[in-house]
Amino acid sequence: MSLNCKEIDAVLQEINLEGTFIQQIIQPTFDSIALYLYGQGESQTLMICLAAGACRLHTTEKKIPKNDKPLRFMEFMRSKIKGARINKAAQIAQDRIVKFELSHAGDVFNMYIRLWSNASNIIITNPLEKNENEEERILDVFFRRPKKNEISGGFYNSKTHLYNSEFQAKNTTLQKSKKTFEVRKFSELKNAENLSFNRKVELWYTEYADSLSIDSLLKQAEKQFISSSSRLQNAIDRLEAKRKSFLNAEQWKHQGDLLLTYSYLIEEAAQKNINYIECQDYNTGATVKIPIDVKKKAQENAQYFYERYKKAVSGLEELEYDIKIFKSELAKLSADYEQLKEEKNPLIIQQKLHKQNTPRQKIEKKHPGLDFIINGWHIMVGRTASENDELLRHYVKGQDWWLHARDWHGGYVFIKNQNGKSIPLDTLLDAGNLALFYSKGRKNGKGDLYYTQVKYLRRAKNAPKGTVLPTNEKNLFITLDKERLKRIETQQKNEDKTMLI
Repeated sequence: MSLNCKEIDAVLQEINLEGTFIQQIIQPTFDSIALYLYGQGESQTLMICLAAGACRLHTTEKKIPKNDKPLRFMEFMRSKIKGARINKAAQIAQDRIVKFELSHAGDVFNMYIRLWSNASNIIITNPLEKNENEEERILDVFFRRPKKNEISGGFYNSKTHLYNSEFQAKNTTLQKSKKTFEVRKFSELKNAENLSFNRKVELWYTEYADSLSIDSLLKQAEKQFISSSSRLQNAIDRLEAKRKSFLNAEQWKHQGDLLLTYSYLIEEAAQKNINYIECQDYNTGATVKIPIDVKKKAQENAQYFYERYKKAVSGLEELEYDIKIFKSELAKLSADYEQLKEEKNPLIIQQKLHKQNTPRQKIEKKHPGLDFIINGWHIMVGRTASENDELLRHYVKGQDWWLHARDWHGGYVFIKNQNGKSIPLDTLLDAGNLALFYSKGRKNGKGDLYYTQVKYLRRAKNAPKGTVLPTNEKNLFITLDKERLKRIETQQKNEDKTMLI
């Protein structure tokens, strides 16, 4: 249940917002934002939640968790509203819309906080820029809704903020029923009579809200944990079963040896058109039956078992690595879930659940070569002269980074630039390993690489396609790391899975 109009007034009456300054802004989840306020010698944190069925604003004493990635509306607020003074804050006409009049560095803004369960929003406007209908120019909104004209550059009228007949009908119903609204006493809370109304609101939504209480959020976490852990355990079981079959690799090699030892039996079997031989195992003394292809000679039949042996040995190493990765993910999953069960801050729980429910971004391939997403960095690899040239001409920019094996023919590796960020050493080593792996220097196992930004590359005149002359280049010595390459490969296989990790 969202706050009603009388409860919103009760919240605002307890906190003196006028004259305070917005010192910091944090958006912990996709449907809430917190304003850190300071004024009259004290600081306070105003929490605004726009979740359906739980729309509210109130002060909070809880720590507001930061989001891993900067969110659009928060970044806008920090650029325009951070440092602003709240000149006035009040609910408009008992309509569950709170208007903040703000001023900052000579600019003025209006911030409308609409606490309607099915149409909540925060709308920032420029009150000095209006159209012929006296509607204020929208600078940005929390939820962008083009059909309602709630977008940057649109117009908003606080006096006639109802955009269609559906909203008008809801507003008419609201007007008729306002007198029935009462301020809840929140009697479910312990020692409620000794708490401020803001504190009651915060505690009630933490403990009793239908979808955002701690109990409700932990039930969601348990459901996700069971689903994800089952998926991981099933994957481990499948790999373990496959591993057992590969443990017979020595048997296949031994069968190849037996075929060479008893090669004359293959000729006899061919004459009789029998697709197996029976011979005595010189290790155990037992009689064994070995399948053969009567059309092939002894060496060819033995080679089949030797190749099967080599494939099993190689596959066993990969399987054991994959099993190790999945087990470590399962262990981390369990540890994270146990830690989450002890968490007392619903905002942190909600943030982690939302992060786990968000599918990992999968870049749609629109260019030649290979794509790798490594710790949030996009790496592109060209494998041929044509792919190198195509990537260089059409898919990279001057600030992107280029790597190439020195003194060896090979692929170009590009690391896409991220504004304001330096490439981590681990990502550079990943890209370096890819550059050496996709070059003629792979067999050597080690070698030097050039690396520089794309803007320092110059095309070589009359040279083969894709040939460039680098400047401002640096040297990177790489020894091929099989574990690193295997990790990159495994990470790519799991890139578009939505595991709870």
